Amino acid sequence: MRPNSALSYIALLLVAPLIAGCLERGQPTMVNSGGDDDDAFCRANNVAVGSNEYVNCRKNRDVQRGNANARTDRAQRNLAEQMLNNPTRP
Repeated sequence: MRPNSALSYIALLLVAPLIAGCLERGQPTMVNSGGDDDDAFCRANNVAVGSNEYVNCRKNRDVQRGNANARTDRAQRNLAEQMLNNPTRP
């Protein structure tokens, strides 16, 4: 019985970091910050880099991204709350 318990502890130590990575909270690692897209978008609208229009364009894009993230978070919270309050029984 002793060798089997030692193997199970070793297996647990090897698997624990993988499981911990799945439990990471926050932004997914695949999310692109979008800074390059903002620059390309503002330059495509013939706005000179460094001008007030360029700064406003970048600021507006940042605000739009923040609003989209807030909407996504709110929708996810609403879905989780709805699922908790209205469980389905098989």
